[in-house]
Amino acid sequence: MTPTAEPARGDHRATYRQVLAEPRFRLLFATRAVAITADILRITTFSVLIFSTTGSAPLSAAAFGIGFIPQLFGSLLLGSLADRLPPRTLITGGYALTCAAALLLALVRMPVAASLGVVALVSLATPVFHGASSRLVAETLEGDAYVLGRSLNNIAAAGAQLLGLALGGATVAALGPRRALAAGAVLHLGCALAIRIRLPRLPRLQPGESGGTAGSAGRDSGAVRASLRGAGLLLRRRTVRRLMTAQWLPVAFVAGSQGLLVAYSGERHFAPGWYAVLMGCLPVGMLVGDLLVGRLLRPPTRERLVVPLIALMGLPLVGFAARPGVGVSACLLLLSGLGYAYQLGLQRPFLDALPQDGRGQAFGLLGAGSITLQGVGAVCLGAVAAAIGTGGAIALAGGVVALTAGWILTWHPSTSPVPLPNDSTESGNSTEQHACSPPAQ
Repeated sequence: MTPTAEPARGDHRATYRQVLAEPRFRLLFATRAVAITADILRITTFSVLIFSTTGSAPLSAAAFGIGFIPQLFGSLLLGSLADRLPPRTLITGGYALTCAAALLLALVRMPVAASLGVVALVSLATPVFHGASSRLVAETLEGDAYVLGRSLNNIAAAGAQLLGLALGGATVAALGPRRALAAGAVLHLGCALAIRIRLPRLPRLQPGESGGTAGSAGRDSGAVRASLRGAGLLLRRRTVRRLMTAQWLPVAFVAGSQGLLVAYSGERHFAPGWYAVLMGCLPVGMLVGDLLVGRLLRPPTRERLVVPLIALMGLPLVGFAARPGVGVSACLLLLSGLGYAYQLGLQRPFLDALPQDGRGQAFGLLGAGSITLQGVGAVCLGAVAAAIGTGGAIALAGGVVALTAGWILTWHPSTSPVPLPNDSTESGNSTEQHACSPPAQ
C-alpha cells in the first residue's frame, strides 16, 4: 500500500492543511468524527434507556461502561484480523455492525442482560475496526504528517464527544431513547456507506511483505491463535511495551480523576452545574495543547517535551489536595489538559517500532488498552476517594502521573526521553533487526 501524502520526515514540520489535503485521510477523519458523535449518542442514550426501564442506577452505569471493558479482550483475541483482511471491508463492516446493534436496541424490546450482551459483543470487535483504520492512516501519511494526523484525530475526538453528549440530551428529550438510538444508527450507516463508496479497495499486506513478525504470526492459522501470538510478540518488544505503557498510564489516571469531579463538586458544595464546567476543562485544555504543540513545534522538540508535558498533566492535579474552589480547580484542570499533547511526541517513535504487518493489531491493542485502563483507573480512584476524600484521590492520581514522567526520564537520562527502536533490546535476533528498520514505504 503506497502512501499518498507528501513525505514529512526528520526535522521537517508538516501543517494541518497538508494533512487535510490528503483525500484518503480526509475521508477517514470525517467519518471517524461522525462515528464518535454517534457512539457517544448511543452510549448515553442506552444508559438512559436502561435506567428508564429498570430504575436501577447500577444497571445504568453498567450500560454506560459495557462498551469499554471488553475491548481489551477483543484486541487480544481478534486483533490480528486488522492486518489479515482488506481495510475497506473491515471499516465498512465495523460501522455497519454498530448500526445494526443500535437498530436492534431501538426496535426490539429485549431483556436487560440480552441488550448488554449485544453491546458487549460489538465492543469485542471494535479494536479490529479501529486498528484497521489507524493502520490505513499510518500507511497514508508519512513522517510528521502522520503525527499531525493523529493530532487532528485527537482534536476531532474531543469535539465529537462534547457534541455527542449535547446531541444525546437534546435527541432523547425530543424523540425518546429508542428513537434517539435509531438516529445514532443512521449516522453509523452514513459512515459505512461513505467508506464503501469513497474508499478504494486496498489489499491486505501479503505474507512476507515486510519480514513477517507480529502481524504475520500464524497467518494461515485461526484468528484467535494468531491474535494471541501477535499480541505476545508485540508486548515482548521492550520499545513497543514501553511506548504503549507511556501512552496508557498518564491518560488512565487523569481520566480516572475526571470521573471524581462530580463527587468533588458535591463535597465542596459548588453550585449546580459547575461539575459540568469542570469536566469540560480537561478536553478544552487538550484541544488547545494539541493545536499549539502540533502547529508550532518541530518534531524533535515535541519528542524532547514528552516528559515535561506528562509532568504538566500530573502536577496541577496535586493542587487538589488543598481542596481549591471552582475558579482554581478549573485553572488546574485546564493546565492538566494541555499536557495531553505529550502523546504527539510518542507517535513517530511508536510507529517506527512496529512491524509493518502488525500495525493494525498494535493500534487496536493500544486503543483498547487505553480505554480499559481508563475504566480501571476510575474504579480504583473511586475506592481511594472513599478512604481519603475526592480531593486527596485526585491529588494522588496527579502524583502517579508525575512519577510516570520520572520513569520515562530514566529511559535516556542524558538525551531524549523517547526510546527510538534501535535503543532497545528486543527479543530474538530477527525481531530486533525488523524493529530497528524504518517502516516500509
